[in-house]
Amino acid sequence: MPDAEFTLGGYLAKHERAPAFGGSDGEAYSVAVWIDDDPDGKGRFGASLLFVRWNTAGDRPLGTVETPPLAWGHSREEADERIKALSLFDVKDALDAAIAARPVDW
Repeated sequence: MPDAEFTLGGYLAKHERAPAFGGSDGEAYSVAVWIDDDPDGKGRFGASLLFVRWNTAGDRPLGTVETPPLAWGHSREEADERIKALSLFDVKDALDAAIAARPVDW
């Protein structure tokens, strides 16, 4: 079993702040969890990652990129638990995929 600190949820619990990542575009990002307010047609709540891009000084957000749902649960709590079980390596991969999928003029 991986060290809990290397999961998104473990990092959040230990450090009480969002982890930060350098994106494939050279910009700085922090991450937050987004859980759907309502279940889908199958009764599942989707959980996605929302990445905030910061200016060079780190004191102002410049934009966001987000993932499609990466985890699901039959309750918001279950979806939250499942997405927070992602490793920080998987979170970084999701950031880079979201950057690659963003609009060209962003």
